[in-house]
Amino acid sequence: MLKFILIAVAAILLTIGLVKLVDKYIPSKFKPVLHIGLWVLIAFLGYQTYMSIYTPILFNQEKNKRYEKVIKNLIDIRDSELAYKQVNGKFTDSFDELVKFIESAQFTIIQRKDASVLDVEMSKRFGVDTYKDVVEIDTLGYVPVKDSLFKNSTRYKTMMNVPVGKPGEKFQLQAGLLKQNDINIPVFEASVKKDVLLFDQDRDMVIQENQVISVDGVNGDALRVGSMNEVKTIGNWPKTYGANE
Repeated sequence: MLKFILIAVAAILLTIGLVKLVDKYIPSKFKPVLHIGLWVLIAFLGYQTYMSIYTPILFNQEKNKRYEKVIKNLIDIRDSELAYKQVNGKFTDSFDELVKFIESAQFTIIQRKDASVLDVEMSKRFGVDTYKDVVEIDTLGYVPVKDSLFKNSTRYKTMMNVPVGKPGEKFQLQAGLLKQNDINIPVFEASVKKDVLLFDQDRDMVIQENQVISVDGVNGDALRVGSMNEVKTIGNWPKTYGANE
């Protein structure tokens, strides 16, 4: 972009120089037409230079607005998946199942406390009272998952819909097991391509955005939370867009 700006500025200066040459060497009867043409060219080059600077600014403003809306949905999906795993011991790749779970499931509220109790076997063996430490777990009650995560909101019913970009798109949701050290660990991933979010934006800007590798940008060609290749539940966006943990 900087190279284009420098070329455009050089072209404008050259055109202004041509205007002066026209004034000096071209017969008077041809000057009006040439002046008009040259000033039109100057205006065009000036506009192109301005847009080359302003277009990325507008793109980034719109991109950030859209990313913020998408990230809110991804966080809701992540929180719902974590709740689902807490109750079921695994993640799900079905939004229908996730919504049904939120509407019907409950968290168990428990209280854990350390206690010391008589160890009957050891007491018999040694002939003296012997105690052992145990952890007692008491069930205090139950809380609906929906109330815990969303309170009075029903946004969980539409969290699967991509809120901006190409109309009618949904997040891709995957879930499964990842084997590490001979242990199968539940994993999930929710994602949407940047091409979907920015489908109506400047194509060159979108191509550049798909290639971003930066600590303060969204790396890669998609926004995602979780991973099918790593044991993690964070998002791939920087904290400037919101908490991703």
